[in-house]
Amino acid sequence: MTKEEIIAAIEQMTVLELAELVKALEEKFGVSAAPMAMAAAVPVAAAAAPAEEVEEQTEFNVILKEVGDKKIQVIKAVRQITNLGLKEAKEVVDGAPSTVLEAVSREVAEDAKAKLEAEGAVVEIK
Repeated sequence: MTKEEIIAAIEQMTVLELAELVKALEEKFGVSAAPMAMAAAVPVAAAAAPAEEVEEQTEFNVILKEVGDKKIQVIKAVRQITNLGLKEAKEVVDGAPSTVLEAVSREVAEDAKAKLEAEGAVVEIK
């Protein structure tokens, strides 16, 4: 492994995983990283914090921000994604910005976003 590969692997770790890595290295090499841990942990923790927030979030909301020019196709896409009836799907689209899906996995949210954006809608995932 190169230094860049090691750094890339560390960047992907959560703060908890980094703490476990430090403990394992201390045990393996019989050293203490206590004085250095405070100085080194601050930049690493700051870099890892945004990634950790994303990793911890397991439920996402799909929000229809703007309908676009193809309103009928967007209504059809909302019906397909949500299994709503025509009236309910139309209400969601007419009420934009509105929530299309709540508390779904990242994969479902990304799939729904792709389908809606393919029809010209502007979508946000929170």
